[in-house]
Amino acid sequence: MDLSRADMLAARHRLDTRGWIPRNAENFRHLPPPGAAVWLGDEGPAPGCEAHPLAGAGWTLHPLGDTPQGRVDARWLDAADAAQRAELFAGLPATGQADADGDAAPFAWAHRALCRQGLRLRIGGEPGAQRGEAGTVWLQLRHQPRAAVEAPLLVIELQPGVQAVLVELHDREPLACGQPIVQNLQVHLRLGEGASLQHLRIVTPAATDQIAHHLHACLGRGARYEQALIASGSSYHLQRELIELQAARAVARSAGLLLAAGAALEQQVRVSHAAGRTTSAVEALALARGAARAVVNAHTHIAPGAAGAEARQRLVGIPTGGQPRLVLRPHLEIHHDDVQATHGATWGSLPEDALFYARQRGLDEATARGLIVEGMAAALLERCFGERPLPPALGLATLLQRAVGRHLAPTDKMPESSHG
Repeated sequence: MDLSRADMLAARHRLDTRGWIPRNAENFRHLPPPGAAVWLGDEGPAPGCEAHPLAGAGWTLHPLGDTPQGRVDARWLDAADAAQRAELFAGLPATGQADADGDAAPFAWAHRALCRQGLRLRIGGEPGAQRGEAGTVWLQLRHQPRAAVEAPLLVIELQPGVQAVLVELHDREPLACGQPIVQNLQVHLRLGEGASLQHLRIVTPAATDQIAHHLHACLGRGARYEQALIASGSSYHLQRELIELQAARAVARSAGLLLAAGAALEQQVRVSHAAGRTTSAVEALALARGAARAVVNAHTHIAPGAAGAEARQRLVGIPTGGQPRLVLRPHLEIHHDDVQATHGATWGSLPEDALFYARQRGLDEATARGLIVEGMAAALLERCFGERPLPPALGLATLLQRAVGRHLAPTDKMPESSHG
């Protein structure tokens, strides 16, 4: 038996012996995921997708406009080949070590059992270049499904001192794969000392898709990671982030714009302050309508040795129509006295005074609501990217307008909300 097949079978055995995520698991009790058979493709013959790599399926890498590029080494690897599989998973947790991810560990085992392909990117490291000399690296990654049930992998390594902007798109095209898909994605980010990554992730699955994206970021000394997520709901949609601030002066910011219209959507953000003088900020704006179920779980852990750490959490949930279920769960776990930490959650309707003044300017109610939500979303992303806003050339304002417009678009048979 070849080594790649043995690794897949070992992961399945781990899943069989340890079992799937129980319904009472703390991190998943408000929105339990489908069973293991779904993520392994064991529920019967799954229809194949028509997509082909030559037609843009899988990972495709694009420059962003005419921006200057630094060095980017990209390797598309076949996980069924033993040598390529070893290269693809090099430096990542082994099957047994996935237990460190707590309740979500079974997702990692299922991924290891099913993974067939992945992409590794190494950004920076030009021979003889000094830190910051090559400027900012601008990249766009797009993923289209290659199979009805899949477990893609993305590994990105930023060399010390590198600055990069990454736009990651999961905007599925029905013509590429007309079937409902099941996708268990793993993303691993490694930021070297002084490296900086601004990461915009856009995930808009089809209504019948079942999606679980897991992102694991490790930050070195003085590294900076800023991630903004724009996600819409589906039959099941999980976005889980695990961010480790491993060395002093590392900074992480996470902002999630969650748009659930009659569907399920959950974001879990776990930040670990393992060193002193580290900083984190977690924000989420969850909009839900119809019979949607939207959950935001934020957990920040400050270790005993993390003196001078700063942590902030801010979660906002707004029902925009119908009778959705919204759950906001901020949580701080602090094991040191010398820290600054705040957290909070706000649940309620759109501000009535803003709606009133917008209507006084001649706007109809639908337009007024759209403008207010767009403003809240834009402010969320501006706070995430701090002193280094993304350039207008990326078209973020237009993207937000379209995303909010789709969420607020009228639908038939949707009861009126009692929350404004």
